[in-house]
This record gives sequence, C-alpha cells and structure tokens, in this order.
Amino acid sequence: MDIFESCQTINDFLTENDTTSARNELIGLLGYHEENEVEYSPVVNHLIRETGLYPYIKTSTAYWQDRFVYDVFKVDIGEREPVTLHMEQSVLLKKLLRGDDIAVSAPTSFGKSFVIDAFISTMNPRIVVIIVPTLALTDETRRRLYPKFSKDYKIITTSDVELSEKNIFIFPQERAINYIDKLDEIDILIIDEFYKASSDFDKERSPSLVKALMELSAIAKQRYFLAPNISKLNDNPFTKGMEFVSLDFNTVLLNKHEMYQQIGRDQKTKSKFFLDILNEHRGKTLIYAGTYPDIDRVSTLILEHEPIVEKELLGAFADWLRLNYDENWQLVNLVKRGTGVHNGSLHRSLSQIQVKLFEEPEGLDRIISTSSIIEGVNTSAENVIIWRNKNGRSNINDFTYRNIIGRGGRMFKHFVGNAFILEQPPMSEATQLSLHFPDELIGEIDEGKFEQDLTREQIIKIIAFKEEMADLLGADVFSKLQRENAFKGSNSSSIREIASGIVEDPISWRGLGYLDSEDTEAWDYFLYKIIRLEPSGWDTTYTNIVNFVKIISRNWETSIPELLDSMSEFNLGIDLFFKLERKVTFKLSSLLHNVNVIQREILSEYSIDISPFISKVSYAFLPRVVYHLEEYGLPRMISKKIHNGGIVNFENDKLTIHEAIDQLNRFDCTELKNYVADIDNFDEYIINYFYKGIKGI
Repeated sequence: MDIFESCQTINDFLTENDTTSARNELIGLLGYHEENEVEYSPVVNHLIRETGLYPYIKTSTAYWQDRFVYDVFKVDIGEREPVTLHMEQSVLLKKLLRGDDIAVSAPTSFGKSFVIDAFISTMNPRIVVIIVPTLALTDETRRRLYPKFSKDYKIITTSDVELSEKNIFIFPQERAINYIDKLDEIDILIIDEFYKASSDFDKERSPSLVKALMELSAIAKQRYFLAPNISKLNDNPFTKGMEFVSLDFNTVLLNKHEMYQQIGRDQKTKSKFFLDILNEHRGKTLIYAGTYPDIDRVSTLILEHEPIVEKELLGAFADWLRLNYDENWQLVNLVKRGTGVHNGSLHRSLSQIQVKLFEEPEGLDRIISTSSIIEGVNTSAENVIIWRNKNGRSNINDFTYRNIIGRGGRMFKHFVGNAFILEQPPMSEATQLSLHFPDELIGEIDEGKFEQDLTREQIIKIIAFKEEMADLLGADVFSKLQRENAFKGSNSSSIREIASGIVEDPISWRGLGYLDSEDTEAWDYFLYKIIRLEPSGWDTTYTNIVNFVKIISRNWETSIPELLDSMSEFNLGIDLFFKLERKVTFKLSSLLHNVNVIQREILSEYSIDISPFISKVSYAFLPRVVYHLEEYGLPRMISKKIHNGGIVNFENDKLTIHEAIDQLNRFDCTELKNYVADIDNFDEYIINYFYKGIKGI
C-alpha cells in the first residue's frame, strides 16, 4: 500500500464531503499501519481528526491542534483515566446530558456503552435501570460497570434484592417487572436492543419487554433506547416524545467475500470453501451456523479435517469438560481443535467461559453459534463466516444478516474485519421498526388510556378478557392480582386457560400439594396436568419433561455425569439436558407460579401453596445463590467445592447473592485453594475470571 497515495484519496473524499468513504479508506489505512507496525505520521493523525475518529489519534506523532482535539473529547467513564470519544459518541452524550429522551440506532462497533458510562459518571443519577435481552449480557454489563461504580452504587442483577440509596439495575425484562412496585421513580431507563419489543424480531419475548416498557417508562425521568441497523422508527406509544437518531458511523472496515455465487447449492463445494477459509485465515473467527443441526454439520467438518492444537489452556478446558459434564460430549473434541460452541441452551457459566477463552490469545480460535452470539454477548472477531442463511426455521432477514456480519472487526482490536458469505444473503432493505401492543398482553392494558394506539379488535378482546376473568375469579380479585403484577410471563390466554381449568374442575386440583412431597413419584399427575395447560413451546414430549424434573431434583447432591447417566435410561442426552433445564427453570416455573396464584384464590379453603416447589424448579433444584452465581461465571460444581470447604454455606436459605459475594471477597483464588479440596488448574482459571467480575481487578 502506498501510504501517501491513500492519504491523498482520503483527502479527496473529504473535499467532496464524502465523509463515509473517507472514513472507510482511512480505517483500511490504519489496519495496514497496525499489521506492518508502521508509526502514524502527523498527516495520518490529522485525517483521523477530520473523519471524527478521535480515539484513534496517536498523540506522540500528532500536530498540537490534533492533540488538543484528542484531549477536548475526553470524558470520565468511571475508570482511572478519562477516555476520548469519537465525534458521534460525543453528540449522543451531549443530548443525554441536557436531558433528552433518545432512541438511537448505531452500528455494532459504534461503542454505545461508553456513552452510558460517561452519563453515569457525569450526572451521578440515583436510580439507573438497564434492560438487556439476555442473562449473558446482564453479566457482561455488570462486569463492565462493577469496577467503575460499585463503590457508589449497589449493582443489582437478580430479583428480591434489598435496595440501597443509589442503585444500578441490570437485567432482562422478565426480572425488571419484579421491581415495578418497588421503584417510585427512575432517573434514566436504558433499553439495550429495544427492537426486541417488536414481535417481528422476537415473538416469544416481545410481550414481556413491551410490559416493562409500559410500566417503567411511566416512572422514568429520562429514556435512552439502543438498537443496531434501524432506519426508521414508526409512531408508537412506547417511544412517544423520544428523538430517533439513526447513525451510520462505522469505526471498523468490513470486507465482504460473497462466495455463495461460486458455491451455488453444492454442499461439497461449500464444505471445501469453508475449510479453505479456516486454513487461510487463522484469526479469531465466528461461524454463524443458524440452526442446531447446522452446528452439528459444521462441527463434524472441523472434527474430521482440523488437527488437534497444542494449547495447554484448551487441553485443560477439554479435561474439565470431560470430568464435569460428559466424556463423550462432542464439545470436548471440538475444544481440542480450538473450537467452541455457543447457543441459547448451554449453562450460562459455560457460555461465558467459552467467550472468555475466545478472547485469549492462546484460547479458542473460533466459535460456532446460532443467533445467540449476536443476541447474547458483545463479542467480535477478525472473521465472520455465514455458513447458513437461516435463523432457526426461518430465513434470516436483512436486519439479522447485517447484525451478524457487523461482528467482524472491533475498535482497537481489528481495524478490518472479514465476512465470508457461503449462502445467499437476504435482499438489502431499510429496516422500519414498528412497535405495537401484542395480543398476549390484552390482560395488562388499560384500554381507556391507550385507546388511540389499539385496534378495534384489540379493544374488544381486552374487554372480553377482563369480563371473563372477572366471572372466573371475581372482579375485585382479578383487579387485585393485576395491581400486584401477580402473574409471571405475559400470555393472557395461558392465564385464562389456567383459571377456567381450575374453576371447571376444582376437585381434581385439591391434591396439588403433592408437588411439595419429597417423593418424586408423587409429582407425575400434577406435572402432566399443568404442562398440558400450555401445550406449545416445549420442543419435546411431556414425558421427557416430567422425567427430567424428577432427575434434576437431585441436581445439588449429584454430579452432572451422574444425572446424565440417569437420563440415558430415557434416551435423553447432554444437549437435551441443557435445553430442558432452560425450559423447566423459566417456562415451567412461570406456569407453576400462575397456577399457584390462581388456585389460592379459587381453592382458598384448602390452603394449598406450592411456592417451595416453584422456587426449587426456578433454580433447577440448586441453592438459589448457586444458581445466580452461574450468571456471574461460577459453575455449580465449583460452588459445591466451595460449600464443602466451609467458605460459604450455600444451603442457608436466607443467604443473598450480595452476602455470598462479600464472603467470597474475603479470599483470593490462592487463599481459596487452601480451604477447598480438589481445585484443579482449570477450576483456578475459572475462579480468577469470576473474581475479576466481583472485585473489579
């Protein structure tokens, strides 16, 4: 590359007011400098300033005017040293500092989190609520904010935590709803990936996010909503009064290699291209497979053609997986070949460990994923491979496609990213975001308050639902349950089905208390009965669910390999183990909760309360704090060793997550090893990673 010629091209673009082309050319030039270890000249630094990429300026070789700009755009984000924002980050921060409500669309590599941190550090708000789409992003955000703000704020990520004077809440929308009655006001409400409030993008979870938006926006002084790749935001009741800002300010350059044109539909050719990419591009690589079967297909290719890598860290991880999960698990052999797997079913700590290893120079070189990698974590790579143009059963849309390839490149990591596209992408289109009230929420909406935003059919449904529920439960009882946000989940039809089922045959529900029995065989009848109340969305047979619940009732005292051995009797393997645990802890526990709420009103004379059983199910029959610590990156089997070593009594029902962290913070990893037996090298690696998230070191 001729540096002078590139600088001239960039200057020509700037002269023509084509800033986007100038910035793209410049980022490519910076990538060349990084790859060849070339020092920035004053001219290059000046062009960085002219394109608004101020953080990239090298002050040691810059003109004083450019050094001045670098310093002027510095802000406090809670770290030891202030950081320099780029031009568009600064624009957003200024809007927030003057109190504006903003809905912003910006590229994945934009650096939106810096703006949040700078706002908190500058404005010192008392109550901050940050809603993220997944528990993985909950922990990632907590790890970012904890070392910066934990001295002044209580950082809350779980339900039922006692509040402090100043609090930062970080959680998915389902948990946010639990705090609605505990907050009088919010200084700033931040919704990350707010496009998921549209059923067009997340049909399953959009109702709960819409509910959180309705309730929390009503008490929020200021709102800041974030999303990628949105070109237009249609009028809706949830972003009323907000300024929509659509930014196309890229901080990295993406090279797209559209290989699907050469591949066509030939799977052998596709496989050859895929393996050639792995051999020729050895940088960190995200492989978007799109479906679980395609994860298996890609995994098979790697197992058959990629050699075992000699990396001590990966060898230790493979041994750890074999010991703590399943020696025949495909992931064990993939890890030996420098490859991990990310999907929405894995234990949260296991997904976090793999993402951590992906960021290690001597760790994983690639991760095969479903859409969970773009929805669940803010990781990026030098290379992105799109193996399949599917998102589950559906074709990926242009929005999702751009989100996936947007993971190629990252500020200060990879100036230039590569996207290798092995199947035809969707047609490019402008993404308009339409937000509306989903039918699942008809029981939660005040039809008078939102009359202008509802269709005539929805208003009729709302009135009919409320009349029917009033007939079933009594008007006063139903109104009370609504005020208390007593129901979990947001499916009104499911709640109606539960109520009518109990009212129509109350005698058959009198034995519900058997679910609190220690005899797991006594659970069968009511587990089947309750699961049938909401027949869809289980992705397996009712029998598998019932058998699984009984097996994991021994989750705390029994190892995962032993549980898997019990499951083999029913032909249930490790992949289904992860999927069923996720279904049981969320879907089944919510269903049980709603049954319990309704039957206590209808069958009040029997004084039945299955809350203890519901609590066990919602935490996968683990101690509550152990379950929550997995979200912090500490696997259950290490928590068990810590418990047995007498460091923390996790079986104490009154123990809170913050108390447990305080007890753990009395030790460091080395000291812990003196008390805890059987801590191996990879246990120690995990514990060190966990401690960085609770100590901020």
